[in-house]
Amino acid sequence: MTYNPIHEYGLIGDMHGSALVGIDGSIDWCCIPRFDSAALFSRILDSDKGGFLKLAPVNIGESSRQYRPNTNILETSFTTSTGSGALIDFMPVHRHTPRPREPLEVTDFQRMVRILHCTQGRLDFEMDCYPRFDYGIIVPHASLSCPRTGMAHGGADAVSVFCSAPLSVLNDGFRVRGAIFEREKLYATVSNQISFSHRSEPLTPDELEKELADTTAFWEAWSAQCTFQGEHREAVLRSALTLKALTYAPSGGLVAAPTTSLPEAIGGARNWDYRYTWIRDATFALYALSIIGYTAEARAFKDWLEWSTSGRARDLQVMYGLGGERRLTEIEIPELDRYQRSRPVRIGNGAYSQFQLDIYGEIMDSAHIFRKFGGAVDPEYWEYLRRVVNFVMAHWKEPDEGIWETRGGQQHFVFSKVMCWVAMDRAVKAATDLGLPGDIDLWRKVREEIRNEVMERGFSSGRQAFVQCYDNDNLDAANLMLPLVGFIPATDPKMKSTIRAIQTELTSEQGFVFRYTNFDDGLGGTEGSFTICTFWLADNLIKLGEVNEARKLFDAAMGCANDLGLLSEEFDANTGEMLGNFPQAFSHMAMINTAVQLQQATGGSPPSPDRT
Repeated sequence: MTYNPIHEYGLIGDMHGSALVGIDGSIDWCCIPRFDSAALFSRILDSDKGGFLKLAPVNIGESSRQYRPNTNILETSFTTSTGSGALIDFMPVHRHTPRPREPLEVTDFQRMVRILHCTQGRLDFEMDCYPRFDYGIIVPHASLSCPRTGMAHGGADAVSVFCSAPLSVLNDGFRVRGAIFEREKLYATVSNQISFSHRSEPLTPDELEKELADTTAFWEAWSAQCTFQGEHREAVLRSALTLKALTYAPSGGLVAAPTTSLPEAIGGARNWDYRYTWIRDATFALYALSIIGYTAEARAFKDWLEWSTSGRARDLQVMYGLGGERRLTEIEIPELDRYQRSRPVRIGNGAYSQFQLDIYGEIMDSAHIFRKFGGAVDPEYWEYLRRVVNFVMAHWKEPDEGIWETRGGQQHFVFSKVMCWVAMDRAVKAATDLGLPGDIDLWRKVREEIRNEVMERGFSSGRQAFVQCYDNDNLDAANLMLPLVGFIPATDPKMKSTIRAIQTELTSEQGFVFRYTNFDDGLGGTEGSFTICTFWLADNLIKLGEVNEARKLFDAAMGCANDLGLLSEEFDANTGEMLGNFPQAFSHMAMINTAVQLQQATGGSPPSPDRT
């Protein structure tokens, strides 16, 4: 079995579900109607059983691709021995009204649209569509309702397939072989069907061209709101468009990534389901999008956060489903071969039940960021935040699983303690600045207690560095966040020596940053460098005044993106392979932050409010 490298894929989506399109014209991953729905196409996890939708010319000589400017519409150009043309891929976006926060319309026919256009000569093409429901487990029954329209259904799952050329049924799927000539277009769609509707109505080229025009207009209008005008504007806008595409419109929740089980090391077992919304991701998204003008999206994330995490503070979870679901039970799917035999394939994520203290600081930080960009803190919201503060005061001395969701037992992680400090700090600032009720003197006292303990137990005099957890000397890249949240200046001797230690001991030859080493996290195996950590290091170098070094590191990190500007979770500098789930929201948020800081450090744009 063969698998395409992760970097060969591009993302399309409609802010409900998404698909990954290979440079060879094959859609090898698709989850509809939601990001976390059972995959319709999952060949990226099993090249034999996973199912796919391929449309491409035959005998391709050269190919290239790009997103149409200011959109999430993917265009792949092909040259063959007989002609040339382009394949346009998108998922239609519809809206009830032009209001920026209005939920997207949920239609009966959520679909992927593919348009093959011959621009010169003749294009011989082939289309193969093999839906395989429930991650390849269910092989559907395929049938034709007319020469150009078919239905595939298995149990409660069903899709309709349309092609402007006649379809044939083969091996429980659909096939087309044919040719188009100069200025001709071939149209193909796969549409989700409401359970048991069994409708398969033919579409027209005019309908699909209108959907293309409407979707183009939507993305162009959204892109026009970006206020960043710096050196890396195109990359920043691409990251913003990616974050928007990964947002579940009905709730405002942001998926960490649209995939599951893409490995952190080829052949390894660190394979996780990221199709959920993490609290810390919401905080990073609030800031990253706010500083480039997308305050409506930031507000939507804040609303999702407040809604999903309502209730008792002690019941707060690390992550939630897109609609606020709390039970995300982790199971394995043994039927799939797995990406390059990297076992297992997991759906659900057991980390949802972990105790992670940092999320309480992130909730308070998100409220702080929200009000910095003009958001109001009403009495009900403040009462909720006070409950979070009270929980932190009662529990900050306890061990936890930490930001990296380790499975080797609870520890007193330094970053977790620092984020408890952040919780108290933001509470003090909110109450002081806005005149809100609260025991400010007590909050200040606890804030100081936490700080003193971290400075005493979290800093190793032997290592001259802040360490991963109390009573060990391991380094942890998460501590690069300490200056970014205002706990300690990057220029403080203790922090500066920590940065230097991470540069020396936690980086590859190329400067890419690993999360940690020499720590039994209960997971086994190895992993690549973490893209977000590399951007954090660049942020710290900017704060040290080492702007040229930060720029070099930023450029190196951007070199880990694929040709479309998409970033994965991790990167193997030795092989040049992307690793982990893709594209990764965390990586794109961090990229935006660093790009803005670089621009501000060189005087290229006025400073925006920082996180502190």
